[in-house]
This record gives sequence, structure tokens and C-alpha cells, in this order.
Amino acid sequence: MSALSDNLVTFAILTYLIAMISHAVEYALGNARTRVAVASPARELVGAGVGGGGVLPEPPAPVPPSADASARRARIAGLVAVGATALAAVLHLAALVTRGLAADRMPWGNMYEFVLTVTFIGVAAWLVVLWKRPSLRKLGLFLTLVMVLLVATAELVLYVPIVPLVPALNSYWFVIHVSTIVFASGIFLLGAVPAVGFLMRNGYEQGKRSFPYTLAKRLPGAVGLERLTFALHAFAFPVFTFAVIAGAIWAEAAWGRPWGWDPKETWAFISWVVYAGYLHARATPSVKRNVATWLAVLGFLTMLMNLFGVNIFFTGLHSYGGLS
Repeated sequence: MSALSDNLVTFAILTYLIAMISHAVEYALGNARTRVAVASPARELVGAGVGGGGVLPEPPAPVPPSADASARRARIAGLVAVGATALAAVLHLAALVTRGLAADRMPWGNMYEFVLTVTFIGVAAWLVVLWKRPSLRKLGLFLTLVMVLLVATAELVLYVPIVPLVPALNSYWFVIHVSTIVFASGIFLLGAVPAVGFLMRNGYEQGKRSFPYTLAKRLPGAVGLERLTFALHAFAFPVFTFAVIAGAIWAEAAWGRPWGWDPKETWAFISWVVYAGYLHARATPSVKRNVATWLAVLGFLTMLMNLFGVNIFFTGLHSYGGLS
């Protein structure tokens, strides 16, 4: 089972890569069915039964065959990208299930397993969003790029063999606390993608044509990206709050104190404050949407610090959640 899980992760990475390349092809081909505007002088109507001079514009030029073919190729590439993303998600889930069966526990016992689970939640949530709003499909290029980078990092850098849980984790609070942390982190991961997309697209719509704003040329409108960012964060924040509270209750039972400013506890608190600040700023009319969205991006950076930086560079009571 362990070897099967490892192979499934590899296949998932390759399938995410195919999805990313297909999204890139769709992105490069541009918007479907672009009409070429041809300026032509208006015709003056002069004839029997027509009083005065009437103006009739020339009919629009037909779509060139090359543009029509390009639009078809873009649509096919987009559909292949979505299909590959869904297949990769299935492989991803199968890798987690087989890892859990091989370990005879929930697959959240170390950093490798945690990253795999968070990324799966993120891509599963993306497929739900895409099902509800197909117009956001081109955002999939950036989502699949994130999946390739994080899942490949987990497989190539963070991988550890299956080991039993340490005694401190043998508690029902392990499922309650870690499952909610994983779920909230996955939604925050997805929320960071439209947040960055909004910042680039908003700059592009304001006339900025330098890098990286030009990357957002074919993204959905800035307003829609900003609303999606807010919706995802508003959904994840209460779950994250409950996870932090559940962790404090578990700490009281396991260590005799609910909060001790352990490095991971400290960074979890920092993330909570930043995300709370984002939601407050988003609800304040005087705060510009791009300023509030920068707080959402900052919040995700603190989550990455809590996940990677704390586990690698610090030691504390949560050290068992690190690389080993």
C-alpha cells in the first residue's frame, strides 16, 4: 500500500503538469471566437422613396478561419485541462487513502502527509468552484501551477516513510483539530490564487502593462476575482478559528495548559490576526479592495511560514509534526 501511494502521488504530479500545460495552451490562444473589426466607411443611401440621406454601416467582417480554428483549439485545451485536473484530484485522493490504509491511521501524521492533504482540499474546492462558475476556468493555470509546485515539493523534499503516531497524537482531538486545520488551510490555499489574480488583473484594468500585470490579460474581471477571494476566506476563517480553539482544548488535556506560545501556536495566532484583519478591512468601505486583498496574501504567507518555516527552523512541542 505504501509503494502504491507513492506511485499514485507521482502520477498525480504528472497529471497536474498536463493540466497546467493544457491551461497554458488555452491561455496563450486567447479568448474564444474573437471577431476582427474592420473599419469601413458608411454608405450614403440615395434612392427612390428614401428622403434625405440615411447612413447604413457596413456589416461586420466575417470571422477569419484561422481565428475560428484557434478558438476551437483553445476550447479543447481548456476542456482537457479541466479533465486532467479532475483526474489528478482522483489520483491525489487515492494516494491519501492508500497512505492512510498502509499506516492504519489518518494520513496527517507528518509534514509530508499534511501538505498532501492540504493541497487535495485546495484542488477539490477548486473543482467545486469551477462547477459553479465555469467562467473562471482560466484561473486554473495558476491553481495547477501551485499544485505542481507544492505536491512535487512534498514528494521530492518532504517525503518520509510511514511511521506510527507518537503517543501525544493518539487522541480523538487529533482528528478534530488536525482535520479542521487541514480543511481551512486548503481553502486558504485556494483563496490565495484569486487574491493574487485580482491584484494583477486590477492593475491591468487600471492601465498597467508591465510584468506581472500583463499575465492577467485573459483572467476573468477583477470584480469577480475579488468577490471569490472574499467568499473563500469568509468560509474558511470560522473553520480555522474553531481549529485553533480545538487545539487549545487539546493542549490543556495533553500538556496541562491551553496556550504556551509554542512557535506553531504563535504563528497560528499571527495567521488568525492577519486573516481577521483582512475580513475587517474588506467590510470597511473606506479601505480599498486592493489594500484589503494584500492582507489576504500576507495571511497566506504566514500560513506557509507556519507550515514550512516553523517545522524546519524551530523546535517546540509541535516538532513531531515536522519532517519526521
